Order: sequence, then structure tokens, then C-alpha cells
Amino acid sequence: MSNLANELKEQLKENGYKLTTQRRAVLDVILEHENEHLSTEEIYEYVKLKCPEIGLATVYRALLLFDRLELIYKLDFDDGCSRYEINRHKEDHRHHHLICTQCGSVSEVEEDLLETLEEEILIKNKFLVKDHRVKFYGYCQACREKEE
Repeated sequence: MSNLANELKEQLKENGYKLTTQRRAVLDVILEHENEHLSTEEIYEYVKLKCPEIGLATVYRALLLFDRLELIYKLDFDDGCSRYEINRHKEDHRHHHLICTQCGSVSEVEEDLLETLEEEILIKNKFLVKDHRVKFYGYCQACREKEE
């Protein structure tokens, strides 16, 4: 088990929850597909490969629990379904997302592009920004190349 998986298991335990076989399977899928921003249904399809007996409702409940305990983030990319990624508590802010409006692909921008703006907000408005969410919409490289 990876360090991150161990940390998540500990967080469940600290909050009075066990890492059941079903929860473990859901968590494993999210960790294995960490940069893919999977939807509930996609997670379910992957989990079924390992646990054929699992139901969609069980996956939903596991995701709700993980979200409530802040083990994962629930993301909305305006495509009609929720997507998920691991909450790395060490990060000051969530990263930004690039969303292709043609093919729907999602990629991440790791740099915090708004640090200077946050400092200005603190100075001018006396408001301390603790987090922000930024989504950029446009065309990915593959879609742009198809158009050319």
C-alpha cells in the first residue's frame, strides 16, 4: 500500500470508519487513475472489474463519505457529472484545470497562477483567500491540430 493510501486509510480510521473491501476498491481506482478526473460511473466500471458484486449505490456512498471526510474533491466541469480527485492536504490551493470544449478532455495546471492576485486582494480588501477554483475553457492541442 502506498504512503498516500495509508494516509487515507488512517484518516478514515480517525473519523471512525473502516476501510471495507468496497471502500478500498473505490479508493484504489481513484488512486490508480489519479490524473483522469473520473466520474462516478467511470469509477463504478473500474471497480466492477475487481469487485463484480459491488453496486453503483455502494460506489456513490463511498464517494459521498470520502468527499465529506475531505479525502477527495468533488469537481464540476460543467459536463453534467461530478468528477473526483484525491485531496492532497499538503497543497495550499487546488490546481487549475484546462477543459477542452470540443473533446471534453481535462488537464491540470500545477502552478498557482493567482498568488500575486491573492496578495493584492489581501492588501486592498483585507481579505485572506484560503482557496480558489479556476477552470479554463478552450481547445486542447489535439483538437486544434485536427482543425488545422
